[in-house]
Amino acid sequence: MATISLCMIVKNEQQVLARCLDSVRGAVDEIVIVDTGSTDSTREIALRYTDRVYDFLWIDDFSAARNFSFDQATMDYCMWLDADDVLTAEDRDGLIALKSSLLPETDVVMMKYNTAFDSAGRPTFSYYRERILRRGKFRWEGAVHEVIAPSGVILHSPLAVTHQKLHAAEPGRNLRIFEKLLAGGRVLTPREQFYYARELYYAGRYQEAAAAFASFLSQGRGWVVNNIDACRLLSACRSELGDADGALGALLQALRYGPPDAELCCDLGHWFRSRARYRDAIFWYALALGRKTDERTGAFVSVDSCGYLPAIWMCVCYDRLGEWENAEYYNELAGSFKPEDGTYLKNKSYFLNRKQTNRVPEDRLASTAQ
Repeated sequence: MATISLCMIVKNEQQVLARCLDSVRGAVDEIVIVDTGSTDSTREIALRYTDRVYDFLWIDDFSAARNFSFDQATMDYCMWLDADDVLTAEDRDGLIALKSSLLPETDVVMMKYNTAFDSAGRPTFSYYRERILRRGKFRWEGAVHEVIAPSGVILHSPLAVTHQKLHAAEPGRNLRIFEKLLAGGRVLTPREQFYYARELYYAGRYQEAAAAFASFLSQGRGWVVNNIDACRLLSACRSELGDADGALGALLQALRYGPPDAELCCDLGHWFRSRARYRDAIFWYALALGRKTDERTGAFVSVDSCGYLPAIWMCVCYDRLGEWENAEYYNELAGSFKPEDGTYLKNKSYFLNRKQTNRVPEDRLASTAQ
């Protein structure tokens, strides 16, 4: 049976650390906790679960801290979690079973990372991460948004880690680290360029972000999934800057990298819908419906973008066109994905009222889906 060292880096995680460690109880063989400067009771909580608690001087480099945590491991494999991650009971049991069935030549186990959820707790955003790695073979890279490039024998597991964030990260931390690197003369890798541009976008620095995304794309050295995301985010920047044509151009640029995924189709649908070009919007929303993304590529996957969202927006578009039978059909389709959803239920009342009164209700169709 394979053995696993859980390796974590933590700082001021007293609210969530016990929850995380309780969720993996019995599934890992060793727990290594690296504290990067906690001032709360994080260290005391960690010591209740393991005596392998170490201090690491924070140097604005996540890879350095994670590599130090891996260096303390003694089992066959290293598994990493953040303090606000958990394993569900089902995934914990699955991990125990995986240890018994894991082939000895396996180097990397990729697991889904569920990071956003709807009101019913269903994952709406996920992607695969390198989660369990053969000890001594891999090193983390990147001061921010650190990563290990999987290699060797790779297993894609259906098991998932569930992200349950209680509080936001330190505001501006990632952008500050990137700007510190640049000020020190660091030449960013293509992946770092993408994430630097994304941090600029999150900070609302749209002009700088647009320039950074455009520079990243012009070099042609990024991963395909990052290139596509860069096009979508460049479009969002240009929209914020009032450049509607440039926003559309960025979305169309993403088609250079392959057939459009559901998220891109929805973005194109939104562009046309916001300009009352409802037939064109319907075309793109219909293309998004049922479109699947291969999560094994590492792409970020928004589950709603290939089901609920295009259906609800097609409902809105057909309503604006006065084609209420089609509108009601797509509202019911949206409800098949999320029967408890408030927008779907409000729209259902709208259609019922319209049939009973034979007129368009003053309380128009709900169109708040995002």
